[in-house]
Amino acid sequence: MTWIRTIDHDKATGRLNSLYDQVKTPGGHIDNILKSHSLRPRTLQAHLALYKATMHSLPNSLSPRERELVGVCVSRLNGCDYCVEHHRTGLARHVGNESLARALAEAVIGESSQASLTEREKALATYASKLTLTPGLMAENDIEALRKAGLDDAGILDLNQIVAYFSYANRTVLGLGVSQQGEPLGLHPDEGEKGFKHA
Repeated sequence: MTWIRTIDHDKATGRLNSLYDQVKTPGGHIDNILKSHSLRPRTLQAHLALYKATMHSLPNSLSPRERELVGVCVSRLNGCDYCVEHHRTGLARHVGNESLARALAEAVIGESSQASLTEREKALATYASKLTLTPGLMAENDIEALRKAGLDDAGILDLNQIVAYFSYANRTVLGLGVSQQGEPLGLHPDEGEKGFKHA
C-alpha cells in the first residue's frame, strides 16, 4: 500500500479518526493516498482542503471534464499511474464512455490524435504540460494564450492551482510508494457539500 507505516481506520484516534470518518467511501474504504498521511493528520487535513478547493468547489471556471482532463495530463506526464487511474475513471464519468476517456487521456499529452480535444482543452493541456515539465520556462505569453482560448483571470488561476495540486499529489504518491491495489476508482466529494463525503 505504501513504503511507510500507515494507520488503519480501526486503529485511528482523535483528529485522524475524525478525518477518516469524513473521507471514507460508501463501503468504508480510505483511499491509500489519504492513508499515506496518517502519521501526520495535519498534512492530511491540508491535502484534503487543497483537493476540495481546486477540484470540487464552486465557483470554478473549468468544467468537471476539463478538471479531470488536466489532472490526467499532469499525472501522465509525472508517471503517476495511481492518479491517472483515479482521474481517468472520473473523466469517463463525465464523458460517459471509458474508451473515450482513454483516448482523451492519450490525446491530452500528444500520444494520440484519435480523440477530438476542443481548442480550449488543447490550450489547457499546453499550459499544464509546460508548467509540469519545464516550470522555469513559463512566461507571460503562456497566460496570453489562455486568454485567447477564452479563459479569464479567475479561470487561469483555477487551471494553475489544479496543475499545482496534481504536481503535489503525484509526488506524494510516487515518493511514498502509494498503491491503488483494492481501491474503488473515481469517487469524489460532492461539490454541493461543505465536507468530503464521496458522491
